[in-house]
Amino acid sequence: MRDGTLAAERHTGENTVFAVLIAISFSHLLNDAIQSVIPAIYPILKASFHLNFTQIGLITLTFQLTASLLQPFVGLYTDHRPKPYSLAIGMGFTLVGLVLLSTASNFETILCSSALVGTGSSIFHPEASRLARMASGGRHGFAQSLFQVGGNAGASLGPLLAALIIVPRGQSSVAWFSLVALLAIGVLGNVGVWYKHNIYRIKGRSQAKGGSNTPILSRGRILLALTVLITLIFSKFFYLTSLTNYYTFYLIGKFHLPVQTAQMYLFLFLAAVAAGTIIGGPFGDRFGRKYVIWISILGVAPFTLLLPYANLFWTAVLTVIIGVILASAFSAILVYAQDLVPGKVGMIAGLFFGFAFGMAGIGSAVLGRLADHTSIEYVFHVCAFLPLLGLLTGFLPDIERKKGR
Repeated sequence: MRDGTLAAERHTGENTVFAVLIAISFSHLLNDAIQSVIPAIYPILKASFHLNFTQIGLITLTFQLTASLLQPFVGLYTDHRPKPYSLAIGMGFTLVGLVLLSTASNFETILCSSALVGTGSSIFHPEASRLARMASGGRHGFAQSLFQVGGNAGASLGPLLAALIIVPRGQSSVAWFSLVALLAIGVLGNVGVWYKHNIYRIKGRSQAKGGSNTPILSRGRILLALTVLITLIFSKFFYLTSLTNYYTFYLIGKFHLPVQTAQMYLFLFLAAVAAGTIIGGPFGDRFGRKYVIWISILGVAPFTLLLPYANLFWTAVLTVIIGVILASAFSAILVYAQDLVPGKVGMIAGLFFGFAFGMAGIGSAVLGRLADHTSIEYVFHVCAFLPLLGLLTGFLPDIERKKGR
């Protein structure tokens, strides 16, 4: 009888943990759907406020910098002082930013609203990533992939929702997305309750399993590995920025597509990114994260090099392939880095999410400036070579083998 009770409790606990992962992934979907609305409505903002590509890049830079600079500090702080309800509070910043964006009457107000949405993101990502690891049951790659696929699915929905809701009705209809933010606040509030009542039990379980916070490599090798990983993040997100922020302009300029049709192609690419994200984590858990990093960064290079020369049909096909392959990298890179520096899960998550967003913001500004001085097509020719930085993966140590000794 006692064994049956223990089995029932264990089964209930597993269901609860999986429910938390689903809730965090769904919240990530809502969060990133809201965020992706900003680049999705760039054509509307450009026409309404007579912006150039440099100003478009500055909007993204403002959003991405506020979304990136705070993240490592949030993660480091919550490693020592977990704040279960900070997730819902962060979404509150996003809610205010959305309302402000819907009523913005000048470029400066657009920048301010972007900064508020970015601040909400900087609070959400490191703590949510750490919560996903806590609820992983040891399947860290799977948990991070499930968490991140929600974000990528949300990012793919943003342009579609923008095409269906905002393009026909104009800038003021952005306010409808505040309902999405309110839903996310409700979900994150409930997740915060679980977090508050289970964090110490989960820590205790980790310690009982013999977990160690001692690094398995020397400090010098850890720094070298982190430098390589950050360079790979630069390659991945600088290239992704060219597609997420300028793909619609590329399609409109090269193939003369209307805005709504171009946004549908952007949705197709972002959906491919969402599909690819769920692959990287489980494959990394099973075959090793270094192999996934090799394939996802360097393996995408032939397709990026072909893209600028493709017709419309093959452009769509190639961007889907690029999205699937390239998206599998981030969860593998993040978990690999967290294994390198045990005990600093929130700080590493904040550092890598923050750096990723920072690179996206800087990349948007740089590429916007380059597009103003050359052309959008030239930008895609230049960015095609970035995945070749994946060759640096050869410098990463095989930490899975070291941990297995």
